Amino acid sequence: MRIDIPFIVDHLPLLWQGMKVTLLLTLLGIVLGIALGALLAIARLSGIRPLTVAAAAYVDLFRLLPLLLIIFWVYFLLPLWLGRPIGGFYSALVSFVLYEAAYFSEIIRSGILGIRRGQINAGLASGLSYAGTMRHIVLPQALRNMLPVLLVQCINLFKSTSLVYVVGVNDFLMAADVIGTKDNRLIEMYGFVALVYFTACFLASLAVNRLQRRYAL
Repeated sequence: MRIDIPFIVDHLPLLWQGMKVTLLLTLLGIVLGIALGALLAIARLSGIRPLTVAAAAYVDLFRLLPLLLIIFWVYFLLPLWLGRPIGGFYSALVSFVLYEAAYFSEIIRSGILGIRRGQINAGLASGLSYAGTMRHIVLPQALRNMLPVLLVQCINLFKSTSLVYVVGVNDFLMAADVIGTKDNRLIEMYGFVALVYFTACFLASLAVNRLQRRYAL
């Protein structure tokens, strides 16, 4: 079957509109997920038993659940609790943040544990609070060690955004599906979507590998 390249080119503006939604979800998911993940990691390492137990329970719960199930929970059940719908985009965003925070938390916690305890003690001895010690002394050093792994998780999040298709968010995959269904060009559209995801993730993986080699040296 002949692939109609001009057809794809003609619909690039519509596909780009969907890609902007995908990129926005990815960016917000990364920023908010890392912020929540950092709080969870700090709570888990705080030594305060209620915080440690609560953070560990959160991480274990969300790491053991499928992301698609969390999206369904937020999309269908959260509006019942709030008393009003929150829409597919915000349902997906909340789901990504909650889910990815559990993984980011473990990455950040591992990075923090790689820093010598003496530096934490020195920060506390200098008058900094525990949170201040983490913010000004530990996290900047830990970032170097955990950056490649964080980037890998960000790549996974970018791929996972395609799941928002199931709650009707007009992302890159949905835009391609609508165009392909309307004009009976699903092969071109799905093939192009696969090519874009593959290329983006492949280039990002090369960048991660380069970082890993650089830091290994």
